[in-house]
Amino acid sequence: MKKNSSTKQATYGNWVSAITSDLIIKDNVSIDEAKQVGDSLYYIERRPQEAGRCVIVKATQDKTIDITPAPYSVRSRVHEYGGGCYCTYKDWVFFINDRDQDIYLIKNNKISRITTIDNKRFAEFYYDEKFNRLISICETHNNGSVSNSIVSININNGDILEIEAGNDFYASPKLNNFSTQLCWQTWNHPNMPWDGNELWLADISDKGALTNKKHIAGNEKISVCQPQWSPKNILFFISDDTGWWHLYRYSNIEQKNTAQSNKGEQLTHGEKEFGLPQWIFAQSTYAFINDSDIICCYQTKGKTTLAKLLLSEKINLIDLQTDWQKFSAITADKNNIGFIASSNNTFPQLISARFDAEQKNLVTTVIKSSYSLPLSEKHYSAAQTVEFTNRKNQTVFANYYPPKNPNYQSNKNATPPLIIICHGGPTGQSSATLDAKKQFWTSRGFALLDVNYSGSTGYGRAYRSRLDGNWGILDVEDCCDAALYIVSQGLANKNQLIIRGSSAGGYTVLAALTFASVFSAGASYYGISELSSLAEDTHKFESRYLDRLIGPYPETSDLYQQRSPINHTEQLNCPVIFFQGIEDRVVPKQQAEKMFDALNKKGMSVAAQYFAGEQHGFRKATTTKQCLENELSFYQLIFDLKPESEISFEGNIQINNVQK
Repeated sequence: MKKNSSTKQATYGNWVSAITSDLIIKDNVSIDEAKQVGDSLYYIERRPQEAGRCVIVKATQDKTIDITPAPYSVRSRVHEYGGGCYCTYKDWVFFINDRDQDIYLIKNNKISRITTIDNKRFAEFYYDEKFNRLISICETHNNGSVSNSIVSININNGDILEIEAGNDFYASPKLNNFSTQLCWQTWNHPNMPWDGNELWLADISDKGALTNKKHIAGNEKISVCQPQWSPKNILFFISDDTGWWHLYRYSNIEQKNTAQSNKGEQLTHGEKEFGLPQWIFAQSTYAFINDSDIICCYQTKGKTTLAKLLLSEKINLIDLQTDWQKFSAITADKNNIGFIASSNNTFPQLISARFDAEQKNLVTTVIKSSYSLPLSEKHYSAAQTVEFTNRKNQTVFANYYPPKNPNYQSNKNATPPLIIICHGGPTGQSSATLDAKKQFWTSRGFALLDVNYSGSTGYGRAYRSRLDGNWGILDVEDCCDAALYIVSQGLANKNQLIIRGSSAGGYTVLAALTFASVFSAGASYYGISELSSLAEDTHKFESRYLDRLIGPYPETSDLYQQRSPINHTEQLNCPVIFFQGIEDRVVPKQQAEKMFDALNKKGMSVAAQYFAGEQHGFRKATTTKQCLENELSFYQLIFDLKPESEISFEGNIQINNVQK
């Protein structure tokens, strides 16, 4: 950093930042599930200031209005992760209320309850005008057993009729424009949807039943997703048959080559990912503008590009020039387009767009920003893409954020503490776009490295499959190799290497701290410490996830024991802080408690904070604030970055055996 009179010199990790935890939680929202309906753009706002309440908002040309009033919170809990929690028909809005998981209808500004069944959950539903019903994913819970199906729901009396069942999971029940055909995805244990699933198509009889069912794409080793009907009633979908998630078009014309007829016509090519792992319902990376044009996005080496796919004559994919680098929730109604976008200097924003008269360039308007920090770009650390070779001579990708604060500099011979971030999933990825929580750290003098370790998405199926059988090994090695690579570049202090992560990323944290000796401290957010418990006591959707990541359970239970940090706490010799939701069903709080107790008995520096009302993934503003402040204070305390008399902790937190 160039020296000037306006900057102060201070130890890395002890810079005073304008990006405070209060500023981060103030008026911020999460934006999800954009849906374009005519000139109106609907979306979901999750509001931490309202204890995480999720609100349907309608944006028009001149205003935005809340559609769902308090105390309603719009959220599905199918597969626990939900998604697909509302749909529209003209000016009607159907939604799922979080508290009871029932479906409600807003019509003529009045709210009526459609379903009243305690043991059923719904997701990704669509209105069928022909039969005055909803077609929906349904998850039924009976005395500990869970079954999934596709159902029809009479919107007048709430009667539910099962129309497709028998497999373990279903998704994407999409009606064509005349309600004469229905497509859907289905798969069975032990697969996750990104491992392999099938796309089916059926006719709808005059009585509303499914007939002439046929399997048209995908299998146990090919992942399909996001089926959509074009304005001309042609079915499109995404498949990774080539090793990359590409767009396909299905033809009803039977082909002599049955293998080809189960693939459809491939429309895009190359090392591009148009799909996403289906952790939630109703994801959308493409939408139809008209009969022959699609707006879409794809990833190449983790970077997302917005594009227009022309289908009229010669198929042509044209990249669009925009100010953003990540796109999601793409939706369109003719030339009215909506999407969520972000970049390395803009937080996620809801965008309304139209093509200009020449149909070449997008004219965009920002409808809503997730954050409105009153700070200039000089406060933000921009991500730098990193590629390095791991110990197995494989290329691994990461995003590096150097410390940045316009008011500070450090001794030119000093190097900063480095925080390695492990994304969740592990079938997921980190993004290089602006994140207020990451800036909280970089503005205080920490460097960050967000690692897309082997098994991450966005780099093709082969990269994603590297982790098969290797979870707890290859992800740990990649994170260790990433940290050592940054140290070798002179960008981090080798004695102040930190690793943090949530959920599956929290497992990588605990495994790295237990089975390797690279890191000096770690933070686990609702992380997994006991794999056998996860295999035995998690929800249905992920109950066989570890079969592929580790091995079938209980047949390979020895591997589960070997890779569980809780069984090897004698090898863990550095400070750890745990953050855990008390109501977490995915990773029960007992796992964090067991790990804390084991380290406490051992005399290790350990801290833990448990949050009432929080589940798997924190939603409350107060929780976010306490986690940021307490994690920072923990590092400052154990690394002696700040005088102990100036360090404080917030909320009900346990801290034992502090050793510097």
